[in-house]
Formats: sequence, structure tokens, C-alpha cells
Amino acid sequence: MEIRAKALLFADARSQQLLAQAELVADSPVPVLIQGETGTGKELLARHLHQRSGRKGPFVAVNGAAISETLAESEFFGHEAGAFTGAAGRREGWFEAANGGTLFLDEIGDLPLALQVKLLRVLQEREVVRVGGRKPIPIDVRLVTATHVDLQSAIAAGRFREDLFYRLNIVTLAIPPLRDRPGDILPLARHFLGQFAREHARAEPVLAPDAVERLLGHSWPGNIRELENVLLSAALMTGGRPIEARHLQLRPRSAPPASARPVPAEPPVDPLWQGIQKQLGELLDRGDDGLLARWESLLLETTLRRHRYNQVHSADRLGISRHALRTLLKRYDLLPETRAPRV
Repeated sequence: MEIRAKALLFADARSQQLLAQAELVADSPVPVLIQGETGTGKELLARHLHQRSGRKGPFVAVNGAAISETLAESEFFGHEAGAFTGAAGRREGWFEAANGGTLFLDEIGDLPLALQVKLLRVLQEREVVRVGGRKPIPIDVRLVTATHVDLQSAIAAGRFREDLFYRLNIVTLAIPPLRDRPGDILPLARHFLGQFAREHARAEPVLAPDAVERLLGHSWPGNIRELENVLLSAALMTGGRPIEARHLQLRPRSAPPASARPVPAEPPVDPLWQGIQKQLGELLDRGDDGLLARWESLLLETTLRRHRYNQVHSADRLGISRHALRTLLKRYDLLPETRAPRV
């Protein structure tokens, strides 16, 4: 069973500063991007933005990491009856469900690229077309997104569209990890213990001084979610007695001394990469112009030939998206439809 905070418990000075920033943009219709580690309370902040927005419609929360790619378009934009096998009736999507309110898309960095294109169009046109339909449906939705990944790195890797990033990144709110806002730890702890007592019809567990010290000294790599689970476990195990430090199932606060740590084995040297590194050093010493462009072009052309010019397989081998591959091919004039024939 999970309890989860139902309201923002922001007592720390850094949290109060973030809350003040949120208040400034809450009643604006512009998209907001919330950044923060997993478990820091991004959905709670999104709900707070909705509550302070004055919008009369609902708050709809969607986890991008849990979306099935095959059904994603139908889930987001809805479908008409008979649009695909199993579509027995008409169904509205999440955008229509959130009309007049707020749509919160968590883990936006995990959305499939094909869906990112359609999402960008919806944001531009402010209307959706159901799968199997033709009639555009106007929508009035305030979009709030969240991510724990670096979207700039995802763009560079070809996993996230740059144009969509700029659409979503008009206002960014960064939630600090729990370890950087220690003033929130005890208010959250008391909230979870109080909620536990109400849910289980018990007296609220008391934190012993040594438990308070342990809570404040822990680094909380799992953030609020870890704090919740640690306290729930301790409350169940103590059976109404005060929660002491020994009842808190925390990871070790510090790494073992260097003498006690196993020395990691040196990774084996790959002779092939060692040879390439040596040759690259020689090219750098020669001072050839345009070395990076020549290297990228050679790598792309070699990969394409190896995979019989199949772009999907080539992109997969290079660890990038097909869209990113085509961008590089266009840059180096390697697209079949644009490349001049060799004499």
C-alpha cells in the first residue's frame, strides 16, 4: 500500500522559492516543464499548478513511460468506432478528457518519436483528430510535462525532437532532490505517519530522537518515495512503539573504507579500438582540415554499405533514431534521392 502526499509540503527555503516561481506562472496557459529526479514530487507540483490556475476542467495525469506505442495515438487523441480491430465504439482521448483543464504528461522523454510529431501538431493547431476520424476537434488544454532525464542529451542522441522541446520548455520549474531540501524531510515524515495512522486506525507513530537524526542525515537517493516506503515499513514493524533509528531500513550512509572495497578489475583492452585510437592520433598530428566531418561521413557511409543501405538497420547499429540518421545523411549529401551519381 502506498500513502503518498496529497498536498505540497514545501517547508524548506529552496522549496518555498520554487513554490513562489510556480505561483507566478500558475494562471498562465503556457506549457510548463517540470524537471527533477524520480520521486521528488513532480506530479504534486503539477496538481498545484492546476489548482492555482483557475481552470474549471479536470486534471488528467498520464505516464509517458507506461504508454503502449501501438495504442499511443488512440490513447492521446481518441478513436472513432471501427478505426481498428477492437474499436467497438467511439472513445475520447486524454486531450479531450482534459479539455478546459490540465493534461500532465510525466516522463515526456520516453514518448515514441512518432507520437512526438503528432503531439507537436496538436500544440500548434490546438485541435485533435481522432484515429479513424477526419473532423478536427478544438481543445483548450494547459499542458504540463515532467522528466527526470536531460532532454538536451536526448535531442543530441536523436531520441527527442528539438522543435517539441522548445514548445514545451517555455517555463521550466526544477524540483531539487530531497537531500538538497532537508527542511522538507520531517514535515513529510509526519505527514506519512499521520496518514498511516488514519488508514490503519492506529495512534500516530512517534519518531525517537535517534530516528530523527538518521532521517535528517540520510542522502535519500529515492527522494520522497524512498522516505514514504521507509516510514511505512517502520510503522508496520514497530506495532505502535516509537520508531527508533534501528527500525529505519536505510542504505548505508557512507561507502566502506577504501581498504575494505574490492579493487575493480581493469577492463580488457580491445586491440581494434587501440589501433583506431592510434590512427586518430596520427591524423590529429597531421592537422588535416575537416577531420570530424570526414570521420562522420566515413562512418555513415561504411555503416550504410554494411547494411545494404537499409536506414532502419543502420540507425539501430549506430544507436540513433532513423530521423537523426537522415539528418546526418542530408548534412553529408548521402541521401539516395539527393546524392549526385559518382562518375
